[in-house]
Amino acid sequence: MIKLIKTLSIIWGFIISMSSIALTPTPHTDQKPVTQVFINAHIHVGNGQVLKNAQFAIEGGVIKRAGYYKMPFTGNEIDLKGQHIYPGFILTNTDLGLVEIGAVRASNDNREAGQLNPNVRSIVAYNTDSERIPTMRFNGILLAQPTPRGGLVSGISSIVQLDAWNWEDAAIKVDDGMHINWPTQWSNRLDRSTMTVNLVEDKKYPQKVNEIKQLFIDAKVDVSNTNLKLNAVKTILAEKANLYIHTNNPKSIIESITFFDSIGIKNLVLVTGQAAGQTIDFIKNSGVNVILNTTHALPQQADSSVDSVYTLPARLLDAGILTALSYAGSMSGRNLAFSAGTTAAYGNDANEALSLITLNAAKILGIDDQYGTLEIGKSATFFISEGDALDMRGNVVREAYIDGRPIELHTRQQQLYERYKKKYNQ
Repeated sequence: MIKLIKTLSIIWGFIISMSSIALTPTPHTDQKPVTQVFINAHIHVGNGQVLKNAQFAIEGGVIKRAGYYKMPFTGNEIDLKGQHIYPGFILTNTDLGLVEIGAVRASNDNREAGQLNPNVRSIVAYNTDSERIPTMRFNGILLAQPTPRGGLVSGISSIVQLDAWNWEDAAIKVDDGMHINWPTQWSNRLDRSTMTVNLVEDKKYPQKVNEIKQLFIDAKVDVSNTNLKLNAVKTILAEKANLYIHTNNPKSIIESITFFDSIGIKNLVLVTGQAAGQTIDFIKNSGVNVILNTTHALPQQADSSVDSVYTLPARLLDAGILTALSYAGSMSGRNLAFSAGTTAAYGNDANEALSLITLNAAKILGIDDQYGTLEIGKSATFFISEGDALDMRGNVVREAYIDGRPIELHTRQQQLYERYKKKYNQ
């Protein structure tokens, strides 16, 4: 018994010590927005403009100046000496705040049981104390779209800012859209016995497609207003929120968009990958916006050039398709900026690459009236970097602000870095 008590005491002490190390920074939601003036700054507006050695001023949580002025602005003045100011990056289609430790099921709250969950809301499961959030902020990601996963209809996402005590404080746009996973009839599957990849048919493909179609058809004719699932779908039918179609198959892209267009749903966003390159003309003619999962991948087709994935964002933008960039999995989501930077070397210029994770993302999510660019009157949500924020060599974030509030960037990772840097410099 004594040994058991000692063992439990050791385990409990270990848990307490780990919890104290893993504390996330205290949010600044109770702090008033500051009045601040930055001079000699390179301002990356986010709409294609770069204002060099300009003045940037914030007051009351909004941007008051962004450009060149002769008259002084009352407030604390900071000389940035050529450092860069960027709008806060936006991480779309992420499980940030919904998944903590992938291998620990109890820490994951990103999916519900069943195939049809149109009324599930990710916002109420969003964890503002997630250890992953500080790592995003340190790379310039200040806004995110926590998105449910699984099933044929996953549920509803929302938009949050990454400095809050709870989900109510974090939310800047609640229930921005519903997410569906359109099935694929044929897919590649690894046969582990022979270690070969084979093309396998999903025998339930027609049934799955019919389940999705029937859900929307039922909602269109329902007049009872007592069914929670159908009521959630009615919001999409009334075009009060986006409908996000997740699929990376050319046939499924055409089939899904054609169906939703036939029942009058126009606010469509395609969340896809390389399949968009095979259906560019169809997507353009459909007027659908696109969120690309990633550009850091090898081509899936044997006859594709090795850089076809890198050039895809530029090809979509050249076709006139509003395109944003995401990054699969919140564990690696902090690399969003570098993924956008890759496109700058393959067809995009630096300003177009920046728009993929700022203005374009804000437009698709419907928050571009306040976020996405550094323009007068918009939210003062931005960060200061020593160099090019789309290049890992230049992305050294010194300060960050959300709605005019300075946020804490010195977190556990920086503490560990300083600890071991000191050790090995001795």
